[in-house]
Amino acid sequence: MKIGIIGAGNIGGNLTRRLTALGHEVSVANSRGPQTLSALAEETGATPVTVAEAAKGAQVVVVTIPLKRIPDLPKGFLDGAADGFAVIDTGNYYPKERDGRIDAIEDGLTESRWTEQHIGHPVIKVFNGTYAQDLLDRPRPQGDPERIAVPVAGDDTAAKQLVRELVDELGFDTVDAGGIDDSWRQQPATPVYGLRGNVAEVTEALAAAPKERPAAHSF
Repeated sequence: MKIGIIGAGNIGGNLTRRLTALGHEVSVANSRGPQTLSALAEETGATPVTVAEAAKGAQVVVVTIPLKRIPDLPKGFLDGAADGFAVIDTGNYYPKERDGRIDAIEDGLTESRWTEQHIGHPVIKVFNGTYAQDLLDRPRPQGDPERIAVPVAGDDTAAKQLVRELVDELGFDTVDAGGIDDSWRQQPATPVYGLRGNVAEVTEALAAAPKERPAAHSF
């Protein structure tokens, strides 16, 4: 599968490592330009590209950058992606630590719905509460009692299924967390955020999420 990854930080870098190891054709981009990705490319065999080129021909595009940088993505950066492509959003809103105040989110819009509105395409929210090192250290085969489950939210049924299959290939179970308007259940400070749990535990944590945004994660 051809996969474009925008963002080469902890999550983006480790997804590049895992997905290339699984045999996928990965293009990776960051805000500083492909010349800064030579070490990651040499390590993994991924192709360093510009952000504007990352989605070209991709069946899956991973957007894993700070939320405040979403509006800076170049216009039309998803043009040229494969028919029926899925966009994975791993982002989180950290108003005090990083992103500043985003009024729409403070007023109740889910983080991923805000991202959708800016990029002009539906997203599938996954891995936003996953420790980056777990992508390397904690994959397990199907049926392994230590296999971690992750919530997956999104409105596009086909795209969600494609992403769930990719997550399974990466070595993790998935729990359908509903649509993007339900994705507040996996935002920071919720019971499932950072949970290294199985399917039952993740399902229970999603159900226990409080609707109110915790004060610590508001501006």
